Amino acid sequence: MPLAVLAGPGKAQDQKTPCTEDAMIVFDASGSMAGNLGQGIMTEKPRIHEVRKALARVLPGITRYRKVGLITYGPGPYRQCNVQLDLRPIPNAAEPIMRVVTGLNPAGKTPLTEAVEQAAEVLSDRSQPGIVVLLTDGEETCNGDPCGLGKTFVANGANLTVHVIAFQMKNFTWMGESSVLDVKCLAQETHGLYISAENEEDLVKAFRQTLGCPMMSALDAQGHLPDDSKLLGMRP
Repeated sequence: MPLAVLAGPGKAQDQKTPCTEDAMIVFDASGSMAGNLGQGIMTEKPRIHEVRKALARVLPGITRYRKVGLITYGPGPYRQCNVQLDLRPIPNAAEPIMRVVTGLNPAGKTPLTEAVEQAAEVLSDRSQPGIVVLLTDGEETCNGDPCGLGKTFVANGANLTVHVIAFQMKNFTWMGESSVLDVKCLAQETHGLYISAENEEDLVKAFRQTLGCPMMSALDAQGHLPDDSKLLGMRP
């Protein structure tokens, strides 16, 4: 199934943006990521497994050219709203990020609004614009307001773009349409992308699209941006 992309105007489409913008990945490790329902069928591995494999494929190339950090939300006591700052943006962050992601045990609720807000705070002391890439497989469940947060960023003049990667959210019929619209609104308000991903290949494309830049795209087209997941121990 192809990626479904909804783009806001402006920064997300700016092909002149260099790799100088620092980025924060906001990673969903809530309880639903431990489930094994994908694309409407039961799978052998939990949902988080596909995300780990996708990140292992893209991070080595991306982090050569962009400083990347990590915030995780969800893991911890059952039904708690847990948010953890794991890593501030640093060069060559693939290995430390994958160490955290590989060790996660999905649990807890989904405080995605608070997690994005904390990521924005990490990026707020930099002179360059910042990028937040939110990965989520579900709705906000800790009384946050994703759309309202996006509007607050705009009202405060935050030099920030929030991209949203919605992983297998189409199959969760218990989520109301308003839940999907809330995270779409967060992306649109900040001129970011909303990308619906259903499998590992979709995730690889989505991470490259949101964390990449024209320099990386050119290298990829020339075959100079390899899949280095073997180096991170995620592929046989």
